[in-house]
Amino acid sequence: MKQPEIKSTNFITDNFLLENETAQALYHDYAKDMPIIDYHNHLSPKLIAENKPLANITEAWLKEDHYKWRGMRANGIEEKFITGNASEEEKFLKWAETVPYTLRNPLFHWTQLELKRYFNINTILQPSTAKSIYNQTNTILANKTPAQLLEQLKVEVVCTTDDPCDSLEYHQKIAKQNFFTKVFPTFRSDNLFSINQDDFTKYLNKLALAVSFSINSYSDFISAIDSRIDFFHDNGCRLSDYGVSGAFTIVDFTIDDVTTIFQKKLKKETLSSQEINKYKSSIYLHLGKRYHEKNWVQQYHLGPLRNNNKRLQKQFGSDAGCDSIGDYAMAESMSKLFNELDETHQLAKTIAYNLNPSQNEVFVTMLGNFNNSDIAGKMQWGSAWWFLDQKDGIERQINTLSNLGLLSRFIGMLTDSRSFLSFTRHEYFRRILCNIIAKDVNKGLIPNDIKFLGKMVQDICYYNAVNYFNFKTN
Repeated sequence: MKQPEIKSTNFITDNFLLENETAQALYHDYAKDMPIIDYHNHLSPKLIAENKPLANITEAWLKEDHYKWRGMRANGIEEKFITGNASEEEKFLKWAETVPYTLRNPLFHWTQLELKRYFNINTILQPSTAKSIYNQTNTILANKTPAQLLEQLKVEVVCTTDDPCDSLEYHQKIAKQNFFTKVFPTFRSDNLFSINQDDFTKYLNKLALAVSFSINSYSDFISAIDSRIDFFHDNGCRLSDYGVSGAFTIVDFTIDDVTTIFQKKLKKETLSSQEINKYKSSIYLHLGKRYHEKNWVQQYHLGPLRNNNKRLQKQFGSDAGCDSIGDYAMAESMSKLFNELDETHQLAKTIAYNLNPSQNEVFVTMLGNFNNSDIAGKMQWGSAWWFLDQKDGIERQINTLSNLGLLSRFIGMLTDSRSFLSFTRHEYFRRILCNIIAKDVNKGLIPNDIKFLGKMVQDICYYNAVNYFNFKTN
């Protein structure tokens, strides 16, 4: 049966998502032209440094986008057209076939926003328009470098996600180029925690090469970590990140405990779950103290259940698009870790993101326990993340933060993306933010003072992040 067509031009009008005149004024007069600080994403520093045009729209859109992969699988598309060996055009056509079926999924909004903002395309992507859009976008991309795509949407700062062993050679190359966008590394420590993995000792060898000394003890390991933190700091890093897969558990330990546990791992002995938790707790605490010392921001991404589909994982590897929301307890361990750091005045500026929406109130109230006069909004409940960064999830995050914290001190949106075309998500967030505030004005719940509210909107979209991160952009 022939697939039905959407008989419409692009619905992304100037007033998309803006339901009244107040919302329109807040967005167009205050939010729209704010620069973007994207303080967490997975863009490739190599592609930015080399600054060559992307090969085609398939590379830009589909190569590493597990959101789209999940949508295509849900639509019954064969894997060869998703992560397999089909041609770039064939993959794009299968994505175009899927787009009409994404109606009411954020993928539909994101797709049309990106087509409009980057390519000035007002046509709905679907099978009947796919070849024309494929050719049109490829023609434009052939003449646009990654740096130009970032500048096009006024992306002032990008913070990539980088392993402690990374040489940062591409960040160093970027720093020597006169790009509009400043690109900084983020110290992503996941592999430092992977003592329960078989390849942990291989990672230790890689780390030893990076620091130019052998790692034969827990003390050596800590020295290596400290050396890499210093190296990252010297290369502009001001953020750390933890991508915590599975449970987040903080337990008591002694240095003697952890020293013995580390030696057992070097001897390839089996570790108990309690030993693993003691080891991880020691690393969380040590890193937290170092981040405070460096005046970094620490980020915790908590709550995914990773690699659920083992067949897909074996076929493709991690990040195949078979992760989901987990249902882990979080509050007690968050409290324990933050308390231990706070008691010695070593709790760094912190952003915590939850993936399970049932924990919205848990996270915002837990973080609120540890604010102080170091900086306004020191403890940030992160923006709606991963499965939650759609209209409903963003609205719930904004409303929960408003009810239980200070929305006016929020540092705003990020992309958490591998795509150079994803920065319209800031526009998406800004429109939703302006609409929520405007609806309260119309209901008489807050004062109808457009200048005051406009300044609040600009703070959330840009200025709060400028003050919070204090990047050296000159």
